[in-house]
Amino acid sequence: VNIATFALLFSEMVQYCQNRVYSVSELQTKLSEMGQHVGSHLLDLLFVREQGYKRETKLLKMLLFIKTNFWKTLYGKEADRLEHSNDDERTYYIIETEHLVNKFISVPKDKAKLNCAAFTAGIIEAVLNGANF
Repeated sequence: VNIATFALLFSEMVQYCQNRVYSVSELQTKLSEMGQHVGSHLLDLLFVREQGYKRETKLLKMLLFIKTNFWKTLYGKEADRLEHSNDDERTYYIIETEHLVNKFISVPKDKAKLNCAAFTAGIIEAVLNGANF
């Protein structure tokens, strides 16, 4: 999908959600829920298309699949890095320096804490839940 088309569609999604909530946390929750819907459907599509119905059973391999193939399908390029937290053995970070969902959104002053990457977090949550992690 063309980036301009994606940006327009995503900004409309944010406006749609913004008109139906009262706080930034509710808006991020709504974006995350929309992302979960996308992630659950995209997971099945990608495993059929690219893995031949084979799903990863190891967490690190699944996260690497998300960082490479899955991210490339979603955003046209791989995520920049996958990092393991030093503080918590079960925490990993997918790092994207200039994330597409935050790139084209201008946030009003009253919603300065809004992070539209909650949409992507919802997608990743659905993928990991769908793969039984």
